[in-house]
Amino acid sequence: MSQNAENPVELFDMYVAHVGINATDEKDADRIAGEFETLMGLTRDERVPSVFAGTLVEVMKHNGRGEKGHIGFHVNDIAAAEKWFAARGFEVDEPSRVTNPDGSTFLVYFKHQIAGFAIHLTIAK
Repeated sequence: MSQNAENPVELFDMYVAHVGINATDEKDADRIAGEFETLMGLTRDERVPSVFAGTLVEVMKHNGRGEKGHIGFHVNDIAAAEKWFAARGFEVDEPSRVTNPDGSTFLVYFKHQIAGFAIHLTIAK
């Protein structure tokens, strides 16, 4: 892997973790997740404050981050990815940072939205 690469997909093994959709309430979230379950055969999994359709779609029961929702990206090194994106003008939203028990970052959002979608990084498992 070239450290000079300008492609975060190559640098950080980045891939889409999931798309987050903002529902208006619990009933709406259940309906949306159900539609993805029917469309793609994805199993619903309720995890507060969301309903997941498989691992691909997270439906927030109440408006979550982003005007339209959010897009989560898995990376193999959040700290390095944060620095890489910061060098390109994308700052993280520190209050959004979620840490693991060991203090390492599990998830962090950027301050800037793209097309009404909040963007977050999360560590690949």
